[in-house]
Amino acid sequence: MSQIINYGSCCIDHVFQVPHFVRAGETLSSTGYAIFPGGKGLNQSIAIAEAGCAVTHVGAVGEDGRWLAELMTARGVDITHLNLTDTPTGQAILQIDPQGENAIFISGGANLAAHEHLIDAALNQATGDEIFLIQNETSGNEAAIRQAKASGLQVAFNMAPMNAAAQALPLALIDYFIINETEGEALTGKTDPTEICDAVLGQYPKSAVVLTLGQSGVLFRSAEHNLSQPAYSVEAVDTTGAGDTFTGYFLATLMKTKQVDLALQTAAAAAALSVTQPGAATSIPTLQAVHQFLATRAS
Repeated sequence: MSQIINYGSCCIDHVFQVPHFVRAGETLSSTGYAIFPGGKGLNQSIAIAEAGCAVTHVGAVGEDGRWLAELMTARGVDITHLNLTDTPTGQAILQIDPQGENAIFISGGANLAAHEHLIDAALNQATGDEIFLIQNETSGNEAAIRQAKASGLQVAFNMAPMNAAAQALPLALIDYFIINETEGEALTGKTDPTEICDAVLGQYPKSAVVLTLGQSGVLFRSAEHNLSQPAYSVEAVDTTGAGDTFTGYFLATLMKTKQVDLALQTAAAAAALSVTQPGAATSIPTLQAVHQFLATRAS
């Protein structure tokens, strides 16, 4: 069955509305606080499901994260390979400023537990038609990449958060690099978007790079394609999870249609809709909402 297997994080997001990001030594009063489901993996799994593609989530939560598992099931995600552990669920602290921008730090929790048996079980059921998706908030990425490639799957890597551990992975095995400008600069040493894409393809010529540029849209480069997609202008409330929404919708649409241009357009629309709502997973739009949004923009 054509599907996406997502080995990814699950987090409980503690979201504080602030007049500005807190500075060193400063005590700042929040203007609002809420708890949301999150984690890049969870967000992307839900986005894939909302985009109409089958998705299996591989990962772990603690007892405090049972509600995250229930949410994923309710949103259409297969959680057969989501483990319930004694380790607390990953936690994230988010600051959201009046412009909707965010600053985030995370504690890995169950996302950093041993997941090899879960990865093995999920990949043992793979047919070779799947895309295997990872981010950098889990502990078993190197083994997961190598096993997925040995099983004949394409591997997509959303290199966030970007750090030395992400760059030390076997990147020559990656089929899709999904990065933003900051991550692209860390990976390549370049700041110009075109130069970032050139550098990635120069080092990994068999891969494709999806470079998200915020309000400037997104670039897609591979040996066969050189495409760009503008961002859709909306009034942002909270940008948290926009990249995850884009990633999930892009891969799901690509899996379903094999059309890169359509995948970029659909994902850009979904990401635009997501920033008009608070939260990460809770802001991911339905496919019907995305189609309606595109229809209004085309008229």
